Amino acid sequence: MRKLIIIFSLVVIFNPTLCQNRDSIASDGVNKKRLHTFILVGSSAYAISLIALNQLWYNDFPREGFHFFDDSEEWKQMDKLGHFYSSYHIGLATTKALQWSGLPEKKSYLWGAVSGFLILLPIEVFDGFSSQYGASAGDIVANALGPALLLGQYAAWREIRIHPKFSFSRSSYAELRPEVLGEGFQEEFIKDYNGQTYWLSFDIYKFLNSNTNFPKWLNISVGYGAENLLSARDPNNISMGFDPYRQYFLALDFDFTHFSQRRNFTKVLFHLLNMIHIPAPTLEYNRQNGFVFHFLYF
Repeated sequence: MRKLIIIFSLVVIFNPTLCQNRDSIASDGVNKKRLHTFILVGSSAYAISLIALNQLWYNDFPREGFHFFDDSEEWKQMDKLGHFYSSYHIGLATTKALQWSGLPEKKSYLWGAVSGFLILLPIEVFDGFSSQYGASAGDIVANALGPALLLGQYAAWREIRIHPKFSFSRSSYAELRPEVLGEGFQEEFIKDYNGQTYWLSFDIYKFLNSNTNFPKWLNISVGYGAENLLSARDPNNISMGFDPYRQYFLALDFDFTHFSQRRNFTKVLFHLLNMIHIPAPTLEYNRQNGFVFHFLYF
């Protein structure tokens, strides 16, 4: 869980470049000034983040030889979706920054996807040398799948049609184990998997033809979540009297990339909003309650 703090921070670090206007890019090649600016600012922020991560999370624990830790059965794999989501959006933001710098679209997507994976890889290295943790093969795979979705969409359609999104609402479980699930909104946002939902939002308009009357801004999302998680593993939850279960969602969604983005501020705002699944009518299925309809679900 503590890794997601730095992961979400990296998403924010690599998103400011989305506000830049590409109209002024020369058609004859790379804008070296912009590219150098992005590399300098991005790499400096990244280095500072890794140093802070090392100081805050790893200095208090002994180091040992590099090793792996199998956490594939923990938290109903919610943490893996966090890695997938974050690596995708880091890759997308890097892609936009490289396009702003004048790199050709194909190279921008390629290097953006590579960056989305590599930027998160050192966190697993830190874990691998820590006696408290251990590198996670599942996290590494999830870190690769996010950029793979980004690059795969460009290869298939030359555009983005599927948007990974995230939503969170506070649950009642955090107050039962605040030392694990967080105390206060900021900690719970990162630590309480009961309140998190991850989505794939499908741009129906783009999947149809350009002559369709289907609203451009209306998407359909499928989501995944989990409940009754007070501990990482199911046997521990059951011993505490909680039966953990998975949740599956089908919901309406909104695609802000189709709205007009004439100003830099609105570009930033719409790109950030498109990372979030906003409240909408939702159909949920879980094995405890069957089908449940929510007029608004976040």
